[in-house]
Amino acid sequence: MTKIRVGIIGVGNCASGLIQGIEYYRNAHGHGAGLMHERVGRYAATDVEFASAFDVGANKVGRPLGEAIYCEPNGVHWVDSVTGCNVVVKESPILDGIGIFAEKLIRPVKQTEARSSLRAEIEDEIKSTGTRVLLNYLPVGSQKATEFWAEIALQTDCAFVNCIPVFVASDPGWMRRFEKKNIPVIGDDIKSQVGSTIVHRVLAKLCRDRGATVDRTYQINVGGNTDFINMLERDRLESKKISKTEAVQSQLENPLDEGRIYIGPSDFIPFLGNRKLAFIRIEGRMFAEVPFNMEMRLDVDDKSTSGGTAIDAVRFAQLALDKGVGGCLVYPSAYLMKHPPVQMSDEEARRRLEEWIEVSATSN
Repeated sequence: MTKIRVGIIGVGNCASGLIQGIEYYRNAHGHGAGLMHERVGRYAATDVEFASAFDVGANKVGRPLGEAIYCEPNGVHWVDSVTGCNVVVKESPILDGIGIFAEKLIRPVKQTEARSSLRAEIEDEIKSTGTRVLLNYLPVGSQKATEFWAEIALQTDCAFVNCIPVFVASDPGWMRRFEKKNIPVIGDDIKSQVGSTIVHRVLAKLCRDRGATVDRTYQINVGGNTDFINMLERDRLESKKISKTEAVQSQLENPLDEGRIYIGPSDFIPFLGNRKLAFIRIEGRMFAEVPFNMEMRLDVDDKSTSGGTAIDAVRFAQLALDKGVGGCLVYPSAYLMKHPPVQMSDEEARRRLEEWIEVSATSN
């Protein structure tokens, strides 16, 4: 059976969690608890292998991927070692990929102007390793860096899975370019398996389905990994706030005015590590316009819940490659991402996704 050859862009905690999670299932002897789909077409979770990897950390570039995922500041350690990750991590252009706060933790390689592009070397690495799906795990706010990698995907005929809130799959210009080359793209901004956005969406839709009116709502998130320290740089968060806010607004019958909804990260708390705490509140009115409110607290491993979605995204991308389907994959994006080109309820997205899988898996 053909494997899915994935290139990792950014060997941080999310990449480490995904790789270690696949190793867990490789040793689980068919036990599939925790997966949204045990199979996508013919592909199991363990059919994903990592053909190439790119990073800017001086302590990761030049190391085998199986070692680099355990290097600081990564904090995921679910299994002691991983198999089949001997590919050497290659240097990536930094561009805007590192914020001023995260730079002290990541300690990037020193790049001269002559080394700042690296385009030809990267394209050679992707082609020589047979990489077919590029998975973008760059930090929030990496606009220029993400656009660089989207260009690489187009030049190397790789499917592109955009896990961060830089708008590629949902941008009309980028969509047209991927459609023209018949290359699949899934995005934008990964919707965690059981995370703050998906929970907030479900609660908002519950109110709508039960005839209640939502008047105000907020979602505040704190955590202790490099993602949260990077988000202390507030000017990197514009697209992140847009993505998370629209994901919730889309589930309301009448979108709320800006002053009545707040969704976004709040602070970095180092001792939380990879734990993410989300605090969600909804205020509204029900029968006879009697007021109600609800509050909840979600405590989740931020990288497990990301990996639980990414493992499906790369398999959907490969399934599309197999069937010659290009452009934005609307239903995988709607189900797996916060800012897809078309917003829909999670129930509808799941139903349409299952239909898409069935058609894509059986069509000639």
